[in-house]
Amino acid sequence: MFNLEIETLARLLIDEARQRNLRIVTAESCTGGLVAGAICAIPGASDVFERGFITYNNRAKQELLGVPGELIADLGAVSEPVARMMAEGALENSNAHLAVAITGVAGPGGGTRMKPVGTVHIATARTNHGLMHSQEFFQYETRSEIQLAAVQAALQQMRDRLVP
Repeated sequence: MFNLEIETLARLLIDEARQRNLRIVTAESCTGGLVAGAICAIPGASDVFERGFITYNNRAKQELLGVPGELIADLGAVSEPVARMMAEGALENSNAHLAVAITGVAGPGGGTRMKPVGTVHIATARTNHGLMHSQEFFQYETRSEIQLAAVQAALQQMRDRLVP
């Protein structure tokens, strides 16, 4: 289902989270649940995976994760502050210790000059360890290539956050 790199990252994430007794939550927009899917494709994921939020539209981001509508209206859903609020909201609305949030433009349409197709914001939040954010720009031809690149980056960023 997923490529070997994604499967390997997901397996390592699960093993490392299990060793630290940490639970994981995802909040996804442009990846539509693919990060959660990659994690749950690995046997033993239930030891660490708590839940996933697919907040594809702005109203879902507001209702499920507590992202202020004014923030989305002012900066757009594809922005660092929204990604950060999504990660914080996922932690607050779960029993997890580590959250990842992804929002971006997977294409083929929807891009702008300021936020072209391939722009992705990834934020991770860990209980008592603050937030981390990265902005990525994936220059791939297809929507699925951009989504899978975002999944891979998100899994790696979560692994990086396991060691405080």
